[in-house]
Amino acid sequence: MKSEKKIGLALSGGGVRGIAHLGVLKALNDQGIYPNRLSGSSAGAIAGALYCSGHDPSEILEIIVKTNYFKFLRPAISWTGILKMDVVEELFLKYIPDNSFESLKIPLTVAATDIKRGKVAYFSEGSLIRPLMASSCIPGMFDPIEINNRFYVDGGVLNNLPVEPLEGTCDYIIGVNCNHLPVEHTINNIKKLIERTVIMSMNYNVYSRKNKCDYFIEPKGLARYGVFDIKKSQQIFQAGYESALIYIEENPSILELSNSNPNIVSP
Repeated sequence: MKSEKKIGLALSGGGVRGIAHLGVLKALNDQGIYPNRLSGSSAGAIAGALYCSGHDPSEILEIIVKTNYFKFLRPAISWTGILKMDVVEELFLKYIPDNSFESLKIPLTVAATDIKRGKVAYFSEGSLIRPLMASSCIPGMFDPIEINNRFYVDGGVLNNLPVEPLEGTCDYIIGVNCNHLPVEHTINNIKKLIERTVIMSMNYNVYSRKNKCDYFIEPKGLARYGVFDIKKSQQIFQAGYESALIYIEENPSILELSNSNPNIVSP
């Protein structure tokens, strides 16, 4: 069945766990479901940008594994962060050379946090790469990203599932969260305690928007993977793919969104 409905896809942040979004996208595409619009925070914004620029989910996985851009980050001599993201800009340009929202095949909105104003900022036009860097700029770890004399950090701080840009423009919204927490029986060190607390906060942010989604896909147990655990990329991708297939089987009405055209561009 070919759908004429406009489909929005909102992708959460989560570091390397965001690779699960690519598995979910592949599963949706395999079922003929192609989003008309995407929005994302942090890792979700990066996955969304590469997908919207025309790269296949499996190809994006190869790009991320091959690039491993974390190793290119260099120390920042400042009080605001430990690492600088300068080199990452060059890496993005390699795969998104046009560097503009307008050049994307599918419309995209990127969420970031205006650190001085304490508000969410949404980027959907003009230069693309610096908003991507801002959206994935983990506070305290990276220097804030300056755009038009304002300073931005990770979009997930205030909105880790940016469904709002899709409301009113899409008939159906699919939300994807890559930070599902398994039950933990032993929290025996401060590292685990901090990581679990941060993810709980991120998920509260996500779940407060869950009811805005018509469909909500959340691969199980991904929080056991570290934010920078790039060596587990294939497992994370596969977890996203398999979880999405299970979700589709359990929620067959989503197949009504199937569309035969993989390159949909909405005004």
